[in-house]
Amino acid sequence: MFNFKHEWVETNIGLLLVLTMLAISIGGLVEIAPLFFIKDTVEKVDGVRPYTPLELRGRDIFQREGCYLCHSQMIRPFRDEALRYGHYSLAAESQYDHPFQWGSKRTGPDLARVGKKYSNEWHVAHLVSPRSMVPQSVMPNYPWLLSTELDISDITDRMKALRLVGVPYSLNQDEYDANVKKFGKETADMLNIADARKNLIAQAQQGNYDGDRSSISEMDALVAYLQVLGTMVDFRKYDDDEFVKYR
Repeated sequence: MFNFKHEWVETNIGLLLVLTMLAISIGGLVEIAPLFFIKDTVEKVDGVRPYTPLELRGRDIFQREGCYLCHSQMIRPFRDEALRYGHYSLAAESQYDHPFQWGSKRTGPDLARVGKKYSNEWHVAHLVSPRSMVPQSVMPNYPWLLSTELDISDITDRMKALRLVGVPYSLNQDEYDANVKKFGKETADMLNIADARKNLIAQAQQGNYDGDRSSISEMDALVAYLQVLGTMVDFRKYDDDEFVKYR
């Protein structure tokens, strides 16, 4: 009798679809719903902020070029990982990432703590010709990043889109004041959508990431993004025991 009912369900496409969706929904609720009621799902750490306009464009280029396919940004809580890359990744560090870059695929090293590890010049040379810096690298060359002017025409639209999913870029005075209170005035100014283009140009000129101040290239943006990865949280301020429960 059981076999008959099982066969009947499998041959009834509509019923099978309904039961499959029901099973997926229940499984999803069991996994996801508790996270909305756990206060410590995202750790409370100081320093984490949304990306500046220039860093945001660099992240977009990172995704466009498929860099995430070979480089994760997720350091596991194991001794060998910590010795090679640094402190294990915290959920708080990716709270403004849409999508986040966590994963298990590593053809190249994890980049969660690559910021400030190398100079701007090193990153430029590595991206233009990886084997000139790391002879055993299998990474492709990206020379066009250095000669391609960065498109900033839609930077405000990109920030507005992220604002809709919870990234605290400010569009009005109340949101700006909230950012001043949370991140400080200097950071809040960088998160103001109305000044996005001005702030992007200023950071690119000041940082001179590609070594050429005459223009702003895609290399400027990508290096700016790489140089901020893992630098927002100063783990020297924290006792590792504060995070042990998340292991």
